[in-house]
Amino acid sequence: MKTATSRRNFLKTATAAATALSARSYARVVGANSRIRLAQIGCGSRGIGAHMKGVHPHDRAENVEYVAVSDPWRLAREKAAAQCQEWYGAKVRQCVSYREILEMKDVDAVLIASLDHHHSTHLEAAARAGKHAYVEKPLARNMAELIRCVDAVKAAGIVVQVGTQIRSLPTSTACRELWLSGKLGKPSRIEQCRNGAKPYWYGRDKTDLWAADLDWNEFLMDAPRRPVDPLVYSGWYGYLDYTDGPVANLGCHFTDLYSYITGLGFPQSCMCQGGVFTWKDERNFTSPDHVEALWVYAEDLMVAYSTNFGNSGGNRHRYFCEKGQLILDNWSAPTYTAEGGLKRDGAIRGVNEVKPIETPDHFLDWLRCLRSGKPTRAPIEAGYLHSVTCLMAVESWRTGRRTTYDAKARAIRTV
Repeated sequence: MKTATSRRNFLKTATAAATALSARSYARVVGANSRIRLAQIGCGSRGIGAHMKGVHPHDRAENVEYVAVSDPWRLAREKAAAQCQEWYGAKVRQCVSYREILEMKDVDAVLIASLDHHHSTHLEAAARAGKHAYVEKPLARNMAELIRCVDAVKAAGIVVQVGTQIRSLPTSTACRELWLSGKLGKPSRIEQCRNGAKPYWYGRDKTDLWAADLDWNEFLMDAPRRPVDPLVYSGWYGYLDYTDGPVANLGCHFTDLYSYITGLGFPQSCMCQGGVFTWKDERNFTSPDHVEALWVYAEDLMVAYSTNFGNSGGNRHRYFCEKGQLILDNWSAPTYTAEGGLKRDGAIRGVNEVKPIETPDHFLDWLRCLRSGKPTRAPIEAGYLHSVTCLMAVESWRTGRRTTYDAKARAIRTV
């Protein structure tokens, strides 16, 4: 079957690349009994609430601790430092810039939870400094950034975990096993609608933020120059100077997960449209509150992603196949049925729970790989794949044209 052949070829290539990277990583692994010293780059809700609190349950068993934090905003780094002192009983170093972190000889690995337009720069710099990294998605906002950071990671042989943590859910592992069993047959369409009554960038704005507490240039980095603006700093998810909107922020989890479950590689083409249709107010946010992307694959398959921040109804996540459906409307409790299958054969009856398969969480997997040098659950190759998929949609939306991917040239083309 064409789908199975393409999937095997992609998995074979990805496995070979990961194995080669793993071999180089052994030269950089942390000693079996030595303490792993971590630093947090970006101390917002993601940095403290996800990264630091994700590592903390494992810090004693895995012999790790935070020794430094960095953030352009004083209050954020002080909050992170206070949390570390509560956990470890010692003061950690507080830095304004990631550059200070990367100069520290006793830092073994960094967790990057900075702004979207910082990720590729921070990851590339971490690789060049020889620091292992856990990095949030999206990896990059254009192909030039993406290629630079990926190449730096591979050259350095550092251990990287990309922050698409949904693939580490026990249910995701189980969905992949179900898919590989062939029980659902060939897919014809995969889709997700991820809607909400309000865009996720509302409610984050802090108009009482003092300019004296913020290193504005560290925040802007290579983004266009503009005067200090507390709303822009705190509500950056809503402005296209710093992010690419819902496809890159939310849709990347979808594209990464279906690639993980099915083994699909790069799309053949993509079309995407969107805009600010509902939330027009004095904040002048530019991120689209409605977007829809369609990717076509060589396996005779179409994939669709949409976001509607004008109505919270209609959320779904489905894999439509010739023998039935895999339903991940709630990805913590997926099911499968024979409904709609044109070749259903009676092997699937009723609504069936996809039973979880025990799987280390995303942070624990990374921490263990720091010592073993083995490929992580979401290695840099997986980050590159889902980044290209999302960037094809972003480029199509920006240009109003269909995009394709030239794998040999590592370039996105418009048609």
